[in-house]
Amino acid sequence: MAICQCVGPSGAVLGLLLLAGCSTSPFDSPPVQTQSIFHRLSIPTDNAEPGSIYRTAANDEPSSSMVVDGSPESYIRYALFHSPAVERSYQQWRVASERLPQVRALPDPRLNIGFFLDEVETRVGPQQAKVGIQQTFPWIGKLQDRQDAAAKGAMAAWYKYQETQLIVVERVLIALENIAYLDKAIAITKENYALLESFEEVVRARYRVGMGSHPELIRAQVELGQLEDRIIGLEALRPSYVANLNAVLNRDPEGEVLAGLKLPNTVASQDAKQITKIAQEWSPVLQSTIQRIEQARIKTEIARKDGKPDLTVGIEYIVTDEAANPTIAESGDDPIMLTFGINLPIWREKYDAGVRESIAQRLSISREFDGQTNALSAQIYQAWFEHTDADRRVRLYEDSLIPKAQESLSASLGGFRTGDSEFLDLLDTQRTLLEFAIAGERARSDRGKALATLNRLVGRAIQTQDADSTQRTTGQTSPHTSHDSEGES
Repeated sequence: MAICQCVGPSGAVLGLLLLAGCSTSPFDSPPVQTQSIFHRLSIPTDNAEPGSIYRTAANDEPSSSMVVDGSPESYIRYALFHSPAVERSYQQWRVASERLPQVRALPDPRLNIGFFLDEVETRVGPQQAKVGIQQTFPWIGKLQDRQDAAAKGAMAAWYKYQETQLIVVERVLIALENIAYLDKAIAITKENYALLESFEEVVRARYRVGMGSHPELIRAQVELGQLEDRIIGLEALRPSYVANLNAVLNRDPEGEVLAGLKLPNTVASQDAKQITKIAQEWSPVLQSTIQRIEQARIKTEIARKDGKPDLTVGIEYIVTDEAANPTIAESGDDPIMLTFGINLPIWREKYDAGVRESIAQRLSISREFDGQTNALSAQIYQAWFEHTDADRRVRLYEDSLIPKAQESLSASLGGFRTGDSEFLDLLDTQRTLLEFAIAGERARSDRGKALATLNRLVGRAIQTQDADSTQRTTGQTSPHTSHDSEGES
């Protein structure tokens, strides 16, 4: 069994490492990954209580794996423990795996008991009853083929289980990115509100001494009102974002989600072509379909063997009473008879149609696989574009636009103090800086969400690197800090 190793910081966020190949038997319990943040997750054995991996024992304190400490890993872990979709997929795998002992067993033996209503008189005595047992043995290899087909079906369900976990991880990360962006947008807007309040105080003071105009004061107050309304709208939006995250976590919609989430600041270090190649090997969607194709191929062999005769072996015991003349040799001896029989599969059209049906099914699934491969490639290229484009926008705002807007705001503020620039110019540069700062955070959020989608499509954490290490940010100040310093000046 091969285990993938997550590479880069995104491996800690994805959290769920997937199988590279088939286990020894799909009837075995799912393997527990030991190299991820979920190494403490335990999968129940066959005799465990259903659903026990998703809840703690009654009256017990939540284990460390059930506590949400604000980190992305804890949210992911909590979701995987509690998600109804994950448990549903797990139980579907259990359904498929439980078919193995059913299909690999021989047909039940048949017991026959008969009583002679009119005893048959024989030389050694009257025959009174007959007891027999029969066992049917399917054609050579049929039981093994049925077991192999069921095993492939169980593996397909196992990959579906993996796919569901990846979807849940993606949904958690996207919800966290949305909340983190909203919290930062609220904080930036409040900082700008405080900055604009300082501007308004300056304008009010100048108006009192006759150096400022009334329209300037009204314009400042209008801008404050607009920012206040924007803050109220953003804060009112947060409960819906929190409810969306709590829906994935399967907990109360008003469950608390603390502000200040620390999400990985990483960017993919592989191009779309490399990622697509990895996905073709690791994607649980493709792997599940491959298992279904193999299952259909085996079913074709089963259909062919259905047209072969099955052997039935039996033994019969006849209860015989003492003969009328006890001196007769073998008087009262009970005869035993060994029987053999085969079914006669003479209706060939039925069996030929079964073979054609299984072949058509396999070809249908093969074309489905081709379509999934093409769709997966297209989705990866789209997600990779969204990820890299968002990273480009992050660099644009943080390396170029925001520093220039800060410089422009400083110049406008200095000019306003000396009377060389209008207050409207100051408001315009302050508003521009606000929009750039929020747009930069939106781009950062989009970059993280696209990376989560890439990981889900690939089926494992792709290689990433720290985004800040790839940006030339030496000497660059934070736009948030800059707002405060400008306001104080």
